[in-house]
Amino acid sequence: MIIKGNLVDIHFNKIYPVEITFANGIINSINHSVEKFSNYILPGLIDSHVHIESSMTIPSRFSKMIVPRGTVAVVSDPHEIANVLGREGVEYMIEDAATTPLKCFFGVPSCVPATDFESSGGRIEAEDIEYLFLKGASFLAEMMNFPGVIYDDPKVKAKLDLAKKYNKPIDGHAPGLIGDDLIKYASAGISTDHECSTLQEAIDKIKLGMMIQIREGSAARNFDSLHTLIRSYPNNVMLCTDDSHPDLIMNSGHIDRLVRLALNKGYSIFEIYKAAVLNPVLHYKLPVGLLREGDPADFIIVDNLSDFTVLETYIDGVKVAENSKSLFELKPILKVNKFECNYISEDDLCVTIPNDASKIRVIEAEDGELLTKEFLWDITNQKDKIVKTDLTNDILKVVVLNRYQPSKPAIGFIKGFGLKKGALASSVAHDSHNIVAIGCDDQSLVKAINSLIDMKGGLVACTEDQLKSLALPVAGLMSDIEGEEVAKIYTELNQFVFDSGVLLKAPFMTMAFMSLLVIPKLKLGDRGLFDVSTFSFTQLFV
Repeated sequence: MIIKGNLVDIHFNKIYPVEITFANGIINSINHSVEKFSNYILPGLIDSHVHIESSMTIPSRFSKMIVPRGTVAVVSDPHEIANVLGREGVEYMIEDAATTPLKCFFGVPSCVPATDFESSGGRIEAEDIEYLFLKGASFLAEMMNFPGVIYDDPKVKAKLDLAKKYNKPIDGHAPGLIGDDLIKYASAGISTDHECSTLQEAIDKIKLGMMIQIREGSAARNFDSLHTLIRSYPNNVMLCTDDSHPDLIMNSGHIDRLVRLALNKGYSIFEIYKAAVLNPVLHYKLPVGLLREGDPADFIIVDNLSDFTVLETYIDGVKVAENSKSLFELKPILKVNKFECNYISEDDLCVTIPNDASKIRVIEAEDGELLTKEFLWDITNQKDKIVKTDLTNDILKVVVLNRYQPSKPAIGFIKGFGLKKGALASSVAHDSHNIVAIGCDDQSLVKAINSLIDMKGGLVACTEDQLKSLALPVAGLMSDIEGEEVAKIYTELNQFVFDSGVLLKAPFMTMAFMSLLVIPKLKLGDRGLFDVSTFSFTQLFV
């Protein structure tokens, strides 16, 4: 085959007209041309860190969403499904991804469960890691258990040693880590971090040899804070979407969206492509083409270098997308799940005030951030010794319920959501993916949670007289329908929540991280309120 256009040569930082020939998936020749072209040919884009499960679609359906947007490869951590199904979940993702042309490079989750302070459906032990490395897994996925690294936990060390034995990169996850602890963390061989929220944090990690993945997802968006690294530390930066919901991908794009953000900031296409393509290929040693003779024929064609609209996508020499549409067919899917819990009642959610208590620890959420704060709420004016929500001051009830076995719900309080009526619930609840719910009153919370249990996983929002939902029958995390339809339902569900008073950009995504016990400061797991700064449970009442 022959493709003609203006080549964006990321190796010599030049743009010139060419004629490219390729056969059997490999580029045979790249020859200069005297013709004039209006289109541009570039290497395909790479997401350096993504949880496919956050798209609420399985890998094959996810690929149909992102390939038309110019993404030819993803570095994916199947951490979410592993928390539900263990090794079986990782293998499920690998097998489904293999049915599509998208190049999916899966890591082995290093922290499943993320901590032993919550209940999960699956575990990944050292023997599972070695098994999956031998099966071709590309890297050891994000080492969230930074205390385990710092304090030489033997199980953590065994996992790190396996990655070194098989010469696999080790991804990091260490928000806010500084000083000697950070030095020890980086010296353990951990080579990336996608959790930086400030420029100084990122620079400190770069100086210790770490690669920084600039994240722009649905809930956590750090591009504005970190984009100057693209120019100041060009060899130490990659781009990633981490956790992106389907509406963001369908409406705004994938890595192409980050490319446009960078173009609008004044960066050259060569600066951007170093972060978006070249650095991920070099760091993870990916067999992805970079538009050189002898490379796999992985490339895209765009209309111009300002709007950056992807016209065509090629993977291994096959045109897989054109004019925003994928050109490959999907195969039927197998549904896998683990969901065993009982219905709850309003009595289960009653919180009684002890005689000596005057305040309650409240989780304070912030839009666009996974980090939370602790707010002390004065409850001396509460009546009947029963804690009621305070909608005037935006203090709602938050519930986490073990979905893997019958249990009593853990209950806390949260500020920052703005919900004025009803409740929302989800089985997407990082990291163990139990049920998490936030509501204005116990009746609404029971309605939302029990509806979710009926569905065996998904997202639910309700008011007194209405209920909206998105079923996620694959591990309680992903849908079995195509991404475009998932995005449509999810958009309608979000609008229903916005109409109920929520002001957050991504309410379900933000709620999903309120149970993540490895990101500071105050979170709620299925066993109770947790202070991440001390890595221990704490009391609700003060």
